Amino acid sequence: MSAIDEPKTEHAKLARKVVESYVRGGDVPDVSDAPEELKDKRAGVFVCLKKDGELRGCIGTIQPVNASIAEEIRDNAISSATSDFRFAPVSTGELDRLTYSVDVLGEAEDIDDMSSLDPKTYGVIVRSGRKAGLLLPDLEGVDTADEQVRIAMMKAGINRGEPVRLQRFKVTRHE
Repeated sequence: MSAIDEPKTEHAKLARKVVESYVRGGDVPDVSDAPEELKDKRAGVFVCLKKDGELRGCIGTIQPVNASIAEEIRDNAISSATSDFRFAPVSTGELDRLTYSVDVLGEAEDIDDMSSLDPKTYGVIVRSGRKAGLLLPDLEGVDTADEQVRIAMMKAGINRGEPVRLQRFKVTRHE
């Protein structure tokens, strides 16, 4: 990797360490040595991998399922590299071409309608019954709230016309 591709934040550095360790040897790294800022808080976290600027995997949690952000990053980084159904698992030959971003989700808030959404600022969660779909904010090619909600509904398997509950959230993106 060239210096420009090196992760700049502790969040992204940890995601890279985890993916490289897991893909090279199947090892799930211990995150107890992660910086305190990653160990003393809990939040939903999405880890996205890109290869040559194109999405290569993105998996996350809406709500935290682990004791810390570091553990969320660890588990979601492994899932992004190995379990995103849209892609084959990451191979060792791809590792030097990957870039990492980690989105830490803020608290979701209920909204009445799409007029409260701005796809550059807010992510969206769309729920109908037991189905839920999430779309992160500030994604390339997603420029309107309509597009954002449509994609989130599609991801959840929610059909047009089904009653939905909308929530929005902000993220802190770490690259």
